[in-house]
Amino acid sequence: MDTVIVVLIVGVLVAAVTFFLTYFWLDRRAQSHVRLAQAEAARVTEEAETSRRDSSLAAKDEAIRLRGDLDRELTQRRKEIERVERRTEQKEESIDKRTQGLDQRESGLRKQEQQLTETRETWEQERSRQTQALEQERGRHLAELERVAGLTQDEARQELVAEVEFEARALAARRVHEIERETREDADRRSRKILATTIQRIASDYVAEHTVTVVPLPTDEMKGRIIGREGRNIRALEQATGVDLIVDDTPEAVTVSAFDPVRREVARRALAKLLQDGRIHPARIEEIVAKTQQELDEIMREEGERVAYEANVPGLHPDLIKLLGRLKFRTSYGQNVLAHSLETSMIAATLGAELGADVNVCKTAGLLHDIGKAVDHEVEGPHALIGADIAKRLGRSSKIVHAIAAHHAEEEPQTVEAFIVATSDAISGARPGARREMMETYIKRLEALEGVANSFDGVEKCFAIQAGREVRILVKPHSVDDLGATRLAGDVVKKIEETLEYPGQIKVTVIRETRAVNYAR
Repeated sequence: MDTVIVVLIVGVLVAAVTFFLTYFWLDRRAQSHVRLAQAEAARVTEEAETSRRDSSLAAKDEAIRLRGDLDRELTQRRKEIERVERRTEQKEESIDKRTQGLDQRESGLRKQEQQLTETRETWEQERSRQTQALEQERGRHLAELERVAGLTQDEARQELVAEVEFEARALAARRVHEIERETREDADRRSRKILATTIQRIASDYVAEHTVTVVPLPTDEMKGRIIGREGRNIRALEQATGVDLIVDDTPEAVTVSAFDPVRREVARRALAKLLQDGRIHPARIEEIVAKTQQELDEIMREEGERVAYEANVPGLHPDLIKLLGRLKFRTSYGQNVLAHSLETSMIAATLGAELGADVNVCKTAGLLHDIGKAVDHEVEGPHALIGADIAKRLGRSSKIVHAIAAHHAEEEPQTVEAFIVATSDAISGARPGARREMMETYIKRLEALEGVANSFDGVEKCFAIQAGREVRILVKPHSVDDLGATRLAGDVVKKIEETLEYPGQIKVTVIRETRAVNYAR
């Protein structure tokens, strides 16, 4: 029991000592923290005071700098205002001087005007006096003339006017005749010179091209491979290209026939590739034809761009470029239409420069004048009007469209450029070596055309012109009236359509006129 109590007392004492020691240690630690906090607070306060002093100094410096900038700007503005004021004062002084000068000039003008008024009044008085004297003298002179001539004043005036009028008319008629003759001679001389110069500058050669395409074969055995079993190969090729293949007795050759020259060229190239490849069957034929068509489209585009570049006609629509390229495979009487178009453009540009016309219109219309031939087998109508419609839809100017439409007289030429294009087309197509045609066939066709026109009553003369594209009929004015001329034109057209075969269209012109001719001897 005593031992327990002792242990308890010892434990209590130990606990008390431990409590006091712990309290003392905690108190000392708290005081240490307080001192540290006070020191930190003093440091922060000092830093804040330092930062405040620095900020105050920076603000003062900034205020001083801004005040200096403001002072400098105010000084500059003040100087500028003073300069403007000086310039204003100078201008005011100049205006004052000019105003004084104008006042002085105005005063001088008033004095001159007053002097002129006085002079005019004096002159008017003198003129009135002289006019009265002249009238009196003229009255005495007329009275003396009437007494001597035995005619009144009105009768003498009428006779004099009639005589002067007769002499003036005769003189004017002779002068007009002389001017017309000189003008015709000068125009003929100048036109011959211009045409000769143009043809000399644009001289070129043509090689006649054939419209029948013949594909050579390495051996006659290839004809059987082209025909195929039961004709399937030749049918596939004809269906894919739209042409007719003629396999006849001609040795080692196949003839390609088609109204479309582009299709004929596609068939020729495709057949040549098939012969070179050796694999000929329907699937291969369709593949080769498709590739050939793409190649030919690219060739036509390149040819169109080449010709436009050579003719110096930039900015053409892509569709016009493609249509120009199609003309590479079109011929007219053995003359390549694309080469003919290029030559026509060059001739038209030269003639336009010589005659002072619009050269750009001349060369562009000359290059595009036969563009309708690229699609005339697809569109009804003459190629000139077809080409004019295409050019109009693709953005060409009205002058170019008119020149294209009028180059074969489907429209009456209304501009100098239209006449130049028509003349250039005729020069390119008519010069020796440009085109070929059987002379006998040509003469027979023209004779048949004139024979149809001569078969009608009242026809005095008829002429087939423009290579058979137009018939001009001169009728007897006493036998055929105006309405009869209209009916005659319709009857001739109907008979031509029924009895003749011809390409394109034929224009029928009936002319009825009365001429009065007299000679001065």
